[in-house]
Amino acid sequence: MKQRMKHGLFTALAMMLSVSLWAGAGRERGAPLGREIAVFIPGLMAGSAIYEMLAQGVKRAAQEAGAVNVTVIEGGYNQADWEASLTSLAAMHKYDLIVSSNPSLPALVQAVSARFPQQKFLLLDGEYAGNPSVYTLRYNQREQAYLAGYCAALNAQERGTRRIGLVAGQEYPAMNDIILPAYTDGARAVDPDFTVDFRVLGNWFDAGKAADLSTALIRSGVGVILAIAGGGNEGVVAAAAEHGAGVVWFDTNGYALRPGVIVGSAVLYQEKAAYEKTKLFLAGELPLGKAEVVGIAEGYVDFIEDDPHYQAAVSESVRQKQAALIARLRAGALKL
Repeated sequence: MKQRMKHGLFTALAMMLSVSLWAGAGRERGAPLGREIAVFIPGLMAGSAIYEMLAQGVKRAAQEAGAVNVTVIEGGYNQADWEASLTSLAAMHKYDLIVSSNPSLPALVQAVSARFPQQKFLLLDGEYAGNPSVYTLRYNQREQAYLAGYCAALNAQERGTRRIGLVAGQEYPAMNDIILPAYTDGARAVDPDFTVDFRVLGNWFDAGKAADLSTALIRSGVGVILAIAGGGNEGVVAAAAEHGAGVVWFDTNGYALRPGVIVGSAVLYQEKAAYEKTKLFLAGELPLGKAEVVGIAEGYVDFIEDDPHYQAAVSESVRQKQAALIARLRAGALKL
């Protein structure tokens, strides 16, 4: 046990030695220290648009506030190390706020907060209510996944199949309980006979394995695949391009990554959330202890339909049907 603890703390300290620092106020040498914010990335920044948006949003809020320093820490892909890294950050008693984003973070922060109750946390893409030191914002991924499933089914239908796929990096509660069921519901709103084939990569970076899984899906009759596999998404897109299938992108606008292959982008506005909530914290107005859920109506979940790559890749008939669904969700006529 002691060896594992030492290993975890060593890993956390090593990660902190490789942090990228960013001074929001451009502090002059010898000037007094301002407030300190840590952005903990549960993974790596490179190739992860959702985490890049997280850091950008926090930095923008800090820059506007002035005298706020932002430190970005990459936690790596080994989830077993994340709690030790967060514990090390809290134990420094340096950061006014630790910001992060991942569905698994609330459970980890519960343990850290019990040891360091004065440490404040802002967690996006997760839910944890009642702790006066923690604020969480969870995106309505039921809406997001439903939009993705509806889009995937419409495009698969045009390809002459009633089979769509989902390739995920790992299984986790939000995937199993929200994203996969809502994706299936969205597809079956197009046609109740649609089948969803679900495959798990086992990590968030193996593009080669993701390509193999996707190729097998396409050869079995899958016409469109939703990619939620981190760096593995490159393999999904490569396989789809090679075998004539479509891909629906998740969280960010992916159309330009492979024009003609990406047939939909169901997005989260992570930078907006990180910016607005960090700004509230710096103003002393963040409702700590609260867990909020936001979606299309609040402007944090959407489907990108005005991108020229989307308009070129997808038929007018499909775009009209997808637009009608989006309008219903925005108007509150369809509630998920």
